[in-house]
Amino acid sequence: MRRFCVLILSLIICSLAAAQTDTLATAPPDTLHQPADIVPDITFFAKGNGAPVDTLDVGDGRVQIVLKDDNTWYLIKNVSMLADDDLFTQNWREHVVNPYVGTPLDSIPYRVTICLVDSVSRFVCPHQGKVFSKFGMRHGRRHTGCDVPYPTGTPVYCAFDGRVRLAERHKGYGLCIVVRHENGLETLYGHLSRMDVIPGQWVHAGDLIGLGGSTGRSSGPHLHFETRYCGHAFDPEWIVDFEHGVLRKNVFVLKRSYLSPYSRYVPESIDDEEELYMTEEQIKAEEERIAKERAAMKYHTIRSGDTLSGIARKYGTTVSKICALNSGLKPTTVLSLGRKIRVK
Repeated sequence: MRRFCVLILSLIICSLAAAQTDTLATAPPDTLHQPADIVPDITFFAKGNGAPVDTLDVGDGRVQIVLKDDNTWYLIKNVSMLADDDLFTQNWREHVVNPYVGTPLDSIPYRVTICLVDSVSRFVCPHQGKVFSKFGMRHGRRHTGCDVPYPTGTPVYCAFDGRVRLAERHKGYGLCIVVRHENGLETLYGHLSRMDVIPGQWVHAGDLIGLGGSTGRSSGPHLHFETRYCGHAFDPEWIVDFEHGVLRKNVFVLKRSYLSPYSRYVPESIDDEEELYMTEEQIKAEEERIAKERAAMKYHTIRSGDTLSGIARKYGTTVSKICALNSGLKPTTVLSLGRKIRVK
C-alpha cells in the first residue's frame, strides 16, 4: 500500500513538471515598451555621396583628416595654423622681390634637404617646354632663372602649394608673382600679361595664377621662372625637367654651392645616395672650385671695330669657344657696342 502511494505521488509530480515546461515553452518573451516614433534599426556610417562629415587634427594640427559619409577620407592643410608659422611671418614683404637682402650666403648650411612633394603636397609644371635661356651669367649679367617660350595669354600654373607674397609690376620682371612654399622655397613667375592672385592668398599646385606675356624687360613672350631659398636664386632645372613637365625627384638636396650664379644644373652629375651623404668638406671643396673658376673668368666689352676672330686672337682662344661661353652667340652674330661677352 505504501509503495502504491509513492508511485501515485511521483506520477502527479511528473505531470505538474511537464505542464510547467509546456507553459514556459509557449510563453512570449519579455519585451520593453517601445514608443511608436522610435526606429529600431540603427545603421553606423551609412554610405552616402562623399560629403564631408567631420575633420580631425593630425599631429600639431597643420594637417587634418576629412572624413566623408561614404566611408572614405582625405588629408588637407590647415592654413589658419600655417599662417602663424614663422615661415609666413618673418621676412614677409609684399612689395619687395627679395625680402632676405643682407642674408649672407655663409649663414646657410652646406646642405639643406627639401621635401618637394608628399601625401599632402604635389607639383604641377608651370608650363611644359624646352628651356631656351638658362640660369647663370648672360651678357655679363646674372640671369637668375630660366626662360620657357610662352605665348601671350597662355595659362600659368602655380608649381607647389603656398601663399602669394608678391603680385605686382616690378622693374625688369614686368607683371610678376612670387609664391612662398611650406618647404622654405619661393617660386617667381615673370613677364606675365595678367595676374589672377593677390598677396596673402593661399594657392594650390596647379591653380591658375596668371597668363603668359612679355611685360618688363623681355625680348618676346616667355615665362621667366625662378626658384629661391632665403632670397638666393638657384637653377630651377635642378628640380624641374621642363621638357617633360615633371620633377626630377621628390626630395631635393640643396647644396649651398648651387646658390652661386655660376652653378648650373649638370645632368646626372652624381647619384642620389652620394648627394645625400656628401660631407661638408666635399661641399666646401666644390664651392672653392666654383670660386676659382669665377676668378678665372674674363669678359670683353665690345668696342667699335671689334670682331669675334680679333677678340679670340687677343685672348688666346677660338671663336667657337667664345660662342660656347655665351648663350645665343654665334660666329655670324652682329656685335653691338657696349655688350659684354665672356672670353674665358
